Amino acid sequence: MKTLLFATLLSVMLTGSSIYDFKVAGLSGGTIDFSQYKGKKILIVNTASACGYTPQYEDLEALYKKYGSKLVVVGFPANNFGGQEPGSGTEIAAFCKKNYGVTFPMAEKVSVVGEDIDPLFKYLTEEAKKLGTPDPVVKWNFTKFLIDENGKLVKVFPSKVKPMSEEITVYLN
Repeated sequence: MKTLLFATLLSVMLTGSSIYDFKVAGLSGGTIDFSQYKGKKILIVNTASACGYTPQYEDLEALYKKYGSKLVVVGFPANNFGGQEPGSGTEIAAFCKKNYGVTFPMAEKVSVVGEDIDPLFKYLTEEAKKLGTPDPVVKWNFTKFLIDENGKLVKVFPSKVKPMSEEITVYLN
């Protein structure tokens, strides 16, 4: 209930004019404030623990460790596709840590599509459409949004693009 109230309050308060306007609840508590990432690239990924793409957590962690001085990865668990993220925040955090050693920031579980879409994903989807990304922007788990150092969306990568692939790393070198 507290999380719902917090999310509702945030959605009312935010205009979504910049990625740096967003603050989201962290999976293990606290707040992820995107303004703290000014000057860094940000890779935002909708994740799921029981998806065919779940092993990408390993590459996301490797990407975060390799490029950590200039990139932050932020995971957003979502249960929108095939019920592949049914767990609680505590279960998701434990799964990510135990199976993939995840140390990058993870947000609380959100909805990334539909009527109850999280305000951040609504913003990202709208920005992606301005870049010509076809609808639906988020087709499945592990869609990746790359934001540049100035807070502008650069590219959306579909689920099949692996985090350590040249398609992504070309933007980081």
